[in-house]
Amino acid sequence: MLKGILNAFRVKEIRGKLLLTIGILVLYRIGAYVPIPGIPFQGMFSSYTAASDSTSALAVLNLFSGGALSRVSVFCLGIMPYITAQIIMQMMQAVVPSLGEMAKEGEAGQRKITQYTRYLTVVLALVSAIGYLFLYKSSTYNIDFSSTGLPDLLMDFIVVFTMLAGAILIMWMGEIITQRGIGNGMSLIIFANIMSGLPTSIIESFQNSDNGPLLTIIIVLVIIAVVPLIVYLERGQRRIPVQYAKRVVGRRVMGGQSTYLPIKVNTAGVIPIIFASAILYLPAQIAVFFPNVDWMNTFANAVSSGWLNWILSVVLIVFFAYFYTSMVFNPDETADTLRKQGGFIPGVRPGAATAAYIKSALSHITLPGSIFLALIAVVPSIVFVFTNNSLIRSFGGTSILIMVGVALDTISQMQSQLKTHDYGDVFK
Repeated sequence: MLKGILNAFRVKEIRGKLLLTIGILVLYRIGAYVPIPGIPFQGMFSSYTAASDSTSALAVLNLFSGGALSRVSVFCLGIMPYITAQIIMQMMQAVVPSLGEMAKEGEAGQRKITQYTRYLTVVLALVSAIGYLFLYKSSTYNIDFSSTGLPDLLMDFIVVFTMLAGAILIMWMGEIITQRGIGNGMSLIIFANIMSGLPTSIIESFQNSDNGPLLTIIIVLVIIAVVPLIVYLERGQRRIPVQYAKRVVGRRVMGGQSTYLPIKVNTAGVIPIIFASAILYLPAQIAVFFPNVDWMNTFANAVSSGWLNWILSVVLIVFFAYFYTSMVFNPDETADTLRKQGGFIPGVRPGAATAAYIKSALSHITLPGSIFLALIAVVPSIVFVFTNNSLIRSFGGTSILIMVGVALDTISQMQSQLKTHDYGDVFK
């Protein structure tokens, strides 16, 4: 892998994309430490620490924002408004026929959907910013904005506008990485957020109790042991044999070769984990509007942690695994393409029978993959209840899945661009 990274830096075009990606991620991490104008910085961390100890929802939201929420920074909204907007738009494509047809129009349709996603992100970010303003002014943070000397209404507008601008800037950063860098911008930003809290979590885990050092070493060893299993899952695939019939084109005989149709065990990648997390932490984001409403905060905490969170996590991960797989892999289109190219699955009639066979194989292979994802995500949360170790909460199954999946996807894109460059040199 290190050799591949060195080879990538030797290629000018790929080196530029890598440096652009790294530069944007560094700027993002700097922005996570820049406080909103007028925020009294002293005493902020102690108030947040007390809040996060009693409110698990805040702790989880802070994890996915890379600590920006606890610092009341310009990036405190994080990437969640953009992810939520993408979830809504993808689900709407399956419900609204016009959006579904737009998605099939190719690049022009995708540009329109991307534009709608941006508008929806701005709306969701504005709503979240107003909610966070209520949170910061509540007893949880108890931030007094009157010390700035500005009218309260003007100061509230500055705070909301700053958070909204930060969310729009994060969305732009993610899209720039996706379009001009290496990897998926949204996933890489989440990756950077999780990694940023790792050193602090390890230190806190060592200092947790008398058994802190031993427990930390055990957790690290378990993580190292789980990573190969996740890689095996990500790389695993079901290969459906495909035979191409011989065709006579002029004086040449075409086709006749045997190949296979690869179906990944985890076709959806880390998307089910990210989407399920966004849905489960949505009540926590709504609860910040009503910091003094006890039942709403209790519900947000129950959905964010505990047995209800575990059950819903499994259900949502399995659901989004099937849902996203159906969005990116269409058995009917695959069967039609095979038929037009003269290909067929041995023992299966072309057309509808082939589509049904591929759909059945896809359904059977997605179920165990999605259940494995769900178990990896939920089991560390259960262990955290009994150990109360900060390293498990910040670097548990969900975090590992996201990080390994993002790393594999980024490396795959880098390898494909290296191969393209090598082939380009051959034909020059």
